[in-house]
Amino acid sequence: MRSVRRVTSPAPVARTGALTALAGALLAGSLAAGPAAGRPAAALGAGAPTSARTILTGLDPAAPTPSPTALTARLAGPLRDPVLAGPAAFVVDALTGKVLLDVRGRTPATPASTLKTAVATAALATFPDTRLRTSVVYSPPAGGAATAPGGTLWLVGAGDPTLTASPASDDYPTLARLADLVTQVRAAGITSVSRVVGDASLFAGPDRAPGWRDNYVTDGDVAPVSALELDAGRPAPGATGPRAADPPAAATAAFAGALTAAGIHVGSVGTGRAEPSAHQLAAVDSPPVRVLVGKMLSESDNDLAESLGRLLARHRGLPASFAGAVRAVTGTLTELGLPTAGATLYDVSGLSTGDLIEPATLVALLRAAVLPVRPALRDLLTGLPVAGFSGTLGDRFGSGDTAAGAGEVRAKTGTLRNVSSLAGQVVDADGRLLLFAFLSPAEEAGGTKTALDRIATALAGCGCQAPARAAGSPAPAR
Repeated sequence: MRSVRRVTSPAPVARTGALTALAGALLAGSLAAGPAAGRPAAALGAGAPTSARTILTGLDPAAPTPSPTALTARLAGPLRDPVLAGPAAFVVDALTGKVLLDVRGRTPATPASTLKTAVATAALATFPDTRLRTSVVYSPPAGGAATAPGGTLWLVGAGDPTLTASPASDDYPTLARLADLVTQVRAAGITSVSRVVGDASLFAGPDRAPGWRDNYVTDGDVAPVSALELDAGRPAPGATGPRAADPPAAATAAFAGALTAAGIHVGSVGTGRAEPSAHQLAAVDSPPVRVLVGKMLSESDNDLAESLGRLLARHRGLPASFAGAVRAVTGTLTELGLPTAGATLYDVSGLSTGDLIEPATLVALLRAAVLPVRPALRDLLTGLPVAGFSGTLGDRFGSGDTAAGAGEVRAKTGTLRNVSSLAGQVVDADGRLLLFAFLSPAEEAGGTKTALDRIATALAGCGCQAPARAAGSPAPAR
């Protein structure tokens, strides 16, 4: 498609710093396969080598696997917290796939933003090094030269909601900048145009999904989905509060204003599809998709999630709509051998209150990123927020009974009115990498986040080799 281009592109670990060692191994690509151990879960990563365990440099491959009985007993108390209203829970050993805890793990539940791990996996498996190219094309007036005054400029959206009006050039990741487009237009010799038109035709269908609440846009959770957005529909880079009701119109108006400020006369401003005969004058590229995925996961960026879903749909020849994005994501996961049975999705960001997916599927996505056969998926793990330090977990795990999880838990968060969720990874007290998903059918109010953090902290502190080493609480009901 015209707006997207492809570019080429030792010893057992101590408890403290286990997550740092894990992250370093993932970033270094230090993965190797070893012999099988334990009983893998049949539903986890079919089509992936679940018979092989994965060794991550910095972790001890001989570390003991937790006892399911002891682990279940350790988590029983935190799981029974009444504020969580009976959460689903699914925990596996990452190296072997052995299921250590299953509380309605294969019953579809509302995932909220933990669903973003699905679109992340599909995007990383499909086009991790692709950059999204926003362009400016020009049609001169009839009979005029290629840059004659009085023609029409089109700002053509590429599905990059990170296109920014920020003047900074040292931001990370280095985003596509509106100012660079203006500079290129001016350098091409354009001094006056009759029209400036925004083209958002790359995407199709409604801009809000079934199950999206009316306040999402006005509260600033997401912009109406469009292929042409500036700063994801925010009035200024980094601004909070309401998003633009019409992102293409807002982006086009900002572009016209920047052209005027640069001394280029602008006539009318509007939106519409670019003429096929228009020639390109300027272009800016987003960071690679794998970098955008990391930003999406860390910040729980709904706009990026929906844009990536539509780009996946276009890649597979499907309509670039909510329905097409869902089909593209689930189709890609199925081709990867990942379980999607029972999933009912209306978007790929997790904002819809009608979304349903099995907790076991969320864990399967994480495990696919651990296994060595698909190294491109490793960015799913490195993009997860770190408890107490980064992203949507930066302000969590700070209280007395969760502080031990700071720096040890790495997980994707999810919060809606009808769910609070957490899905990610920990290295337990014995140096074993564990993957988990905890989904609570409770509203955010009433300390649900802290209650979920207690479960993850308890899991991180697990040295669960025998029931005698765990709390004597009975196992939670299944």
